Amino acid sequence: SARETAMRVAAGALCKIFLKACGIEISGEVLSVGGAVGDKIKNRIDEAKTLGDTVGGVFEVKISGVPAGLGSHIQWDKRLDGKFAAAFMSIQAIKAVELGDGFLNASKLGSEVHDEIFISDGKIYRKTNRAGGFEGGMTNGEDLIIRAAMKPIPTLMKPLRTVDIEIKTATTASKERSDTCAIWAAEVVGEAMAAIVTADALTDKFGGDALCDTLANLKNYRARLTRDFGL
Repeated sequence: SARETAMRVAAGALCKIFLKACGIEISGEVLSVGGAVGDKIKNRIDEAKTLGDTVGGVFEVKISGVPAGLGSHIQWDKRLDGKFAAAFMSIQAIKAVELGDGFLNASKLGSEVHDEIFISDGKIYRKTNRAGGFEGGMTNGEDLIIRAAMKPIPTLMKPLRTVDIEIKTATTASKERSDTCAIWAAEVVGEAMAAIVTADALTDKFGGDALCDTLANLKNYRARLTRDFGL
């Protein structure tokens, strides 16, 4: 319910403040609604509202500034990609999650999917980010890209068929107040969950009883990645 997710957004707001101090930013956007994109989104929502129906959509959350090496490639329950997938799937009405170009990559050849690694002036970099910033359950230093698909909410102004379980007869569902589309609200919750998971991974790796300790550990780690690996 919205009451439960409101608490997630509140916790996520605090995590965003912590992450910003660590040089990490989180942003999100709605990519499509009911299959429509761009200027066609409003018409798609208006159409569904006229019909007394609802529409879902797809949103994306991007996390920038995350250092390489968060998560684990050893234990399945510590894989960071798995934690993000679980966190986003826990949001009401979310029925699919992809990292990077997840679903698109499934139809391509390996040579078309994997992000090649380059080096220039001692700096290692990639020209693509099809993996969405994850490799082997860990961050690879690129932006983290998570997309989620939300189904249309079930409270319809045009009730569907159902069964009265007390008298065992066919009936129609109750007609209730309904939002036509809740994808923008879901995107806000998605940002909050991304912040919570990222903050947890960061403190798990760098610890610190105070922010100044965490920042010092993170600064030293970033310097070592640059010195030893050109990241």
